[in-house]
Amino acid sequence: MNDPLFWLVLSLLLVALSLITVLIVTLPAMLALARAARSVEKLADTLSRELPATLEAIRLTGIEISELTDDVNDGVQSAGEIVKQVDQSLNNVRQQTKQVKTTTTSIFTGIRVAWKTFNSKPQAKENTRRPSNHSTLYYHKNSNKSHPLYRAVAPTTTQDSTLNPDSWTKQEVDSQETNSDTAP
Repeated sequence: MNDPLFWLVLSLLLVALSLITVLIVTLPAMLALARAARSVEKLADTLSRELPATLEAIRLTGIEISELTDDVNDGVQSAGEIVKQVDQSLNNVRQQTKQVKTTTTSIFTGIRVAWKTFNSKPQAKENTRRPSNHSTLYYHKNSNKSHPLYRAVAPTTTQDSTLNPDSWTKQEVDSQETNSDTAP
């Protein structure tokens, strides 16, 4: 057994047997790798055909979504403006309603007063005008005698104290002149 040739042949035989075993074991793995490589190649071909179209569709979808977002924002702003206009219109209607209410109340009050005035009996006015038989003028004792508001017609000769020019007050003189101006 000391023969080196024997050990060399035995070593070569064991190496060959190991290589055959490795080849037998790796052959199914190589076939699986070949099938996987063909699948990867088919996938790559499919991706190269489909991926650009899909990416283009995704890009177009993104553009459409941004356009729709802009349209929605414009719609929301338009709706906000419409809400403001409706609010302003409601405020105008409220103000006009208040004005109509005030006007209607005023009209009804005027009609009611006119109706009461129309239906009320006229009161007989007493003739408080003094007969002017004399042309002599008398004035109140504390009045400015040249002022026309304090002029009075001379009284007739009666004992009534209201006819005495010395006892007249400014109010009585004014009322006498008013009555004499308005009496027929």
